Amino acid sequence: MTLPPPKPQPTAFPIEIPPDLQIAYANLARISHAPAEFVLDFARLLPGDGKAIVTARVIMSPVALKLFALALNENLSRYESTFGTINLPSGASSLADTLFKPHHPPEPPIEPPQEPKK
Repeated sequence: MTLPPPKPQPTAFPIEIPPDLQIAYANLARISHAPAEFVLDFARLLPGDGKAIVTARVIMSPVALKLFALALNENLSRYESTFGTINLPSGASSLADTLFKPHHPPEPPIEPPQEPKK
C-alpha cells in the first residue's frame, strides 16, 4: 500500500496589523545577546539630544535572528537592484561615529581683516 504524498506546507500566512499599532521610528540599534537570545533595541537619536530613546525592543532566538539576517540581506539586494547601491559614509572609525557624532553649533563667521587707520 502506498501512502499519498504529503501535503505541501503553506509558505505564507496572513499577517494582521492591529489598527492601533504604534509606529516607532528608529535610526539607531543596539544589539546584545545571551546564549539563548538576542535583544535588539531600536532607538531614536535626534541632533542635539544628549541621549537616545529606545522606541522598541525585539527579543529573538539565535535561529530566528539568523533567518532574519538572511531575509534582510536578500531584501537589501532586491532594493539595490531596483533603486541602486546604498552608499555608506566613510572616514570615521565606525558608522555610529559618522551618523551620531555629537552636535556642534556652526562656527561664527570670520571677520575680514580691517585696514589700519591713517
